[in-house]
Amino acid sequence: MRISKLLLAATATLALAAGAAQAQDTLRIGTEGAYPPFNNLTADGQLVGFDIDIANALCDEMKVKCEFVTQDWDGIIPALQAGKFDAIIASMSITEERKQKVDFTNKYYNTPPAIAAAKDSGINGVSKEDLAGKTIGVATSTIHYNYSELTYTDSTIKGYPTSQEEQLDLASGRIDAINDDISVLEEWLKTPDGACCHIVGTITPIPEIHGPGAGIAVRKGETALVEKFNKAIDAIRANGKYQEINAKYFPYDVYGG
Repeated sequence: MRISKLLLAATATLALAAGAAQAQDTLRIGTEGAYPPFNNLTADGQLVGFDIDIANALCDEMKVKCEFVTQDWDGIIPALQAGKFDAIIASMSITEERKQKVDFTNKYYNTPPAIAAAKDSGINGVSKEDLAGKTIGVATSTIHYNYSELTYTDSTIKGYPTSQEEQLDLASGRIDAINDDISVLEEWLKTPDGACCHIVGTITPIPEIHGPGAGIAVRKGETALVEKFNKAIDAIRANGKYQEINAKYFPYDVYGG
């Protein structure tokens, strides 16, 4: 019996060590899967997009395996905090409000927001006056929603769980305009549903609302993981991998100035 206990203890120790080693070799990445061209879940269940390619490039640089987990946007930070995954790579803007809940890496891209509307809407600008009396669709829990609520006080702001749902309502004429990242809007305008509409203008970012760009979020206090990601971001920027991925999706540099 004494020998059996020792064997069991040794086996348990080896199993724990193997589990820890496996955990270090794999990073679970949380993403939305509903924000093309950055992250999108295809009909056959494949995750594709700029965020996904960047995540894989960073994991390669860090010599770990990426394991992706899809998560609804509204619950993505709570899911990170609960340990469902190790990091969020989902076009999450770095903001002071979010910094109270998570730690961020440096930015890995920064593109401006814009307004899209139907071509025959008569909307010709992005000012408060241009959109007065109009209904604007915006994905909730985003910088675009926060900006819209603070800026377009003479408009009706309608929140949506995803950008795709606001796009559908604009195409169907149920709302007058949508506020989103310009790259997301441009991607949608290329589709048959997006043929209805055009971009009426870009919004000048407000640092206090829009932040310095999109970063990778990790749990509070995980500074070693932040440093690893930052080194990997610098490395793929230096070795040309970032530019290769950028060119796959965009005709311009999304990293920003």
